[in-house]
Amino acid sequence: MTTPDVRGLEQLERTVLDDTASLATALRQCLMLAGYAHHTELRAWALKELEGYTTVDELPPYRKVPAALEVAVDLNLPGQIIQGNTRRISPHQLPQHARDRGIGESAPIRQGVRELEALVTHGERVLRLSPPGSAEYVLQMTQEQHRLGNEAADITSLHWDVSVASVEGVLDHIRTRLTQFVAEVRATMPPGQQNPDPNQIDSAAQQALNITGGDNSTFHIVAPNAKADRGSTANANVNEPAPTTPQPWWHRTTVIWGAVAALAAVAGVIATVVVK
Repeated sequence: MTTPDVRGLEQLERTVLDDTASLATALRQCLMLAGYAHHTELRAWALKELEGYTTVDELPPYRKVPAALEVAVDLNLPGQIIQGNTRRISPHQLPQHARDRGIGESAPIRQGVRELEALVTHGERVLRLSPPGSAEYVLQMTQEQHRLGNEAADITSLHWDVSVASVEGVLDHIRTRLTQFVAEVRATMPPGQQNPDPNQIDSAAQQALNITGGDNSTFHIVAPNAKADRGSTANANVNEPAPTTPQPWWHRTTVIWGAVAALAAVAGVIATVVVK
């Protein structure tokens, strides 16, 4: 392969340095550049970021963001129904099967970058992502409430409360890594060279993205955590693969949730929700 065959670096450089340009466009340019360079791993990484990660894919660490677990509870009080009363819970309050699957206070962000960009521009501050199997867990937790004598309590939703700032952090991290990739390629090119060669592309991919050559190679990119904000919400679904090692058993605890005092007073009933 001759040097001019690896084209597209200048276009990619202009896009990643333009904060108004779509990250999806930059990744498509990276995909073409990797194709010209015959770099399978770089091409696979760009395609995963564009299309999203499946449940069988290894999820890069930067796509795992901190997120609180919450449930929504409906209280069927005499003459009144209080709907959507949300409460934060501990992972230890989840059914055993959910804990065995590793569902905790870290949400996987598997969507492609175009969908993530749309979520960020939607105007919401908080996203509610449902863990896999959440409908089953909601039913189990409601049945547990009723078994404990709390017939008035129906748990209607289990979700992660994810800050949109965390999603923005994922997108920014990808753009920064692409920028670093371009910079690494430029650093290996001597003066007067117009287009990089495949060896320079491979070296830059290893330095900027930790992508190595060979079949079934893996990549690891670390992103800083983002603090969750509180505000308006949007709902979405997300899938998460079951871990090979179950989470350790923790002693069962009882947490008491009080219903809103003013509403309970009007109804003349104090509703208490107990979750194990």
